[in-house]
Amino acid sequence: MAQADFPDPVKGLISELKRLPAIGPRSAERIAIWLLQSPKADPAALAAALAHAKASIIACPVCGFFAVQGACQICDDPKRDDGILCVVEQATDVLPLERCGAFSGRYHCLGGKLSPLDRVSPDDLRIPSLLQRIDAAPQELEVILALGADVEGEVTANYLASLLRGRKCRISRIAQGLPAGGGLEHADELTLLRAIQGRRDCSDSR
Repeated sequence: MAQADFPDPVKGLISELKRLPAIGPRSAERIAIWLLQSPKADPAALAAALAHAKASIIACPVCGFFAVQGACQICDDPKRDDGILCVVEQATDVLPLERCGAFSGRYHCLGGKLSPLDRVSPDDLRIPSLLQRIDAAPQELEVILALGADVEGEVTANYLASLLRGRKCRISRIAQGLPAGGGLEHADELTLLRAIQGRRDCSDSR
């Protein structure tokens, strides 16, 4: 006797849900069944919202944050401090810093961090555009390296610091507050506030 299983359309849905980050087989099954059976679910609206976001959202050509067209809302804001540039790994790292309320400058999203094991090299990151922004700035910038405290984040920060020394910028690195091995997405607002306020100058370090 054949063992009963979900019909192929349900198995296909579960298979796609399992591809999402942090969604295992059991979670994928529960989400799929909820979408199909719950009166509160609206799969058509979900699909439409996903398709609209996928078609509409681009990376800001200036900083790499999320944008709909042209520059993002942060790059378009004339009230931002043009003298401070905060370098983060991913576009998602911008929002925790914004929510802590400690930073009012500009951002630059690298699109990742150096990781030889994952075959991520400097050529895979938005480093050339970072250097162009610094060189084109009308005044000396403070560049804050707000990268994760894991090994790859430290390697990336040290690599960028070596590239930036000698350019018209002061280099600082967020130091206290972030746990070793942790990224910005896991830090609370108070931790980020202390990390920004306690950044250290590393322009002349060797």
